[in-house]
Amino acid sequence: MSCNSNQNTPTPNPEEEKPSSYNILGKHRRDVLLGIGGLYGASALSNTNPLAMAAAPILEPDLEHCCITDDVPPKGVIEAQVYCCPPKSSSPPIDFKLPKGTPLRVRPPAQFVTDEYLEKYKLALKRMRELPSDDPRSFKQQADIHCAYCDGGYKQLGFPVELDFKVHFSWIFFPFHRWYLYFYERILGSLIDDPTFALPYWNWDNPDGGMVLPSIFADEDSPLYDPRRNPDITPTTLVDLNYGSGKEPSVEQNLGVMYTSVVSGAKRASLFHGKPFLAGKQPELGGGTVELGPHTAVHRWTGDPRQPNKEDMGRFYSAGRDPAFYSHHANVDRMWNIWKTIPSGKRRDFKNRDWLETSFFFYDENKTLVRVKVKDSLDTNKMGYVYQDVAIPWLEKKPKPKRTRKAKKVAFAQQFGGIGAAMAAETGPSSKFPLTLLDSKVTLLVKRPKQLRSKRDKEEEEEVLVIDGIEFDGDDDVKFDVYITDEDVEDIGPESTEFAGSFSTLGHSHSNMNMDKKIKTSLTLGITDLLEDLDAENDDSVLVTLVPRSENVTITIQNIKIEFEKDE
Repeated sequence: MSCNSNQNTPTPNPEEEKPSSYNILGKHRRDVLLGIGGLYGASALSNTNPLAMAAAPILEPDLEHCCITDDVPPKGVIEAQVYCCPPKSSSPPIDFKLPKGTPLRVRPPAQFVTDEYLEKYKLALKRMRELPSDDPRSFKQQADIHCAYCDGGYKQLGFPVELDFKVHFSWIFFPFHRWYLYFYERILGSLIDDPTFALPYWNWDNPDGGMVLPSIFADEDSPLYDPRRNPDITPTTLVDLNYGSGKEPSVEQNLGVMYTSVVSGAKRASLFHGKPFLAGKQPELGGGTVELGPHTAVHRWTGDPRQPNKEDMGRFYSAGRDPAFYSHHANVDRMWNIWKTIPSGKRRDFKNRDWLETSFFFYDENKTLVRVKVKDSLDTNKMGYVYQDVAIPWLEKKPKPKRTRKAKKVAFAQQFGGIGAAMAAETGPSSKFPLTLLDSKVTLLVKRPKQLRSKRDKEEEEEVLVIDGIEFDGDDDVKFDVYITDEDVEDIGPESTEFAGSFSTLGHSHSNMNMDKKIKTSLTLGITDLLEDLDAENDDSVLVTLVPRSENVTITIQNIKIEFEKDE
């Protein structure tokens, strides 16, 4: 990774010379944080080491230090470098204000769009593709936004060492992508002079015409087409929301993935959104259930296996080059809206100021640089758009146990010679940490700190399985599945209660702070409902099985434990 640290001496671009970005803030991070006020006062910043300062929200990235990503194969070849940095802004940024009196945009499901709508969409994207490559509204520049924010192009503002600004694997995943689509959509509408134009969403959670690649993206003569997609995917191929499991996809499995990711496994903001990402911290602390589940599965399923990294959709830096990406993420964004309407659990967005004050930069339809904050993205109605309603069958598709409790007790007794769970915790399957996942499953007993919790206890705290210190090579696509069961997992899928969730990610770069390109992150899964359904609330330990699904990929795990999470 090579960085552009001086606007007067930019790092050469292998394709064309581009100026670095406008010096947006022109002030030190200390001044910026002081400007936030309140919690982040001068006393919190008195330490001479900026990395030791009090927690603070991630501020919009340092555009003066935009990097060239140079670690995509073939490594060491100059033509493989990817320049994702935005064009120079001639003016300081403006602060975003929520629109007033504008027509409400209604995002339709892609499988139900009209011919009239499709022609408008094709025209808008055609005009976006025809814009000069240095126009921030152009399709190239819009695609590069995802590259810069997601693949190590940006660094955090005002720190003496390079700290990545990345939007995946943390609580800023959903708000960033919401803002990204917001401006992309507005630009498209402005190019056809239609303020009501709205992106279609890829309704991959709905078996009624949505669990396939939308036909609007399959026409090779359309501006919506991308030649770098999996050639085996057609508008009749069932999407695989558990991609990489080695199992044939099915509607039942897909519905199970959705239920676990959005309903039973995501009853709190920390589970749905992911771990906090604060200023001065390295990113990729831990993603939420949707990001690590169906979101990544669709990326990997759509990417082209003929390309070095399964471009376009199969890699962060190139994903935005496929028009289907934006409809995919529109459905991801829709999940945020749906999640907040589900009655069980405490499904409320964070109230933490560090999250609410996190900010990003985007160019709008007038080519104006705009500063946006998470706090203005919480209500799509206020932002000026909604999603057209369709059936949501997975809300009522609760996974069922593979076997009855009685059958499980018999199997457990046979496996451990009739001893109880407490004794099994000492003599049963176990692994020393750190443990390694490579080509075979790992099963271990994990003790529960509490048993037989009351209904009130469960409302106050969610029981969670924490898989901590997950480490792997950043170039690798990684996936492993998590089960809570004592039986053979090969015949168990997301349609079964025993399936707790998955960890899945795309290969992506890391900063030059970490030359071995190791990614370190975590996975947290809500298991309160799962244990209830397995009639395991009285057990003092649970059997956890991890099944690696990536070929020739070494995954190291530092610890596995059960904890209890409250609201932030």
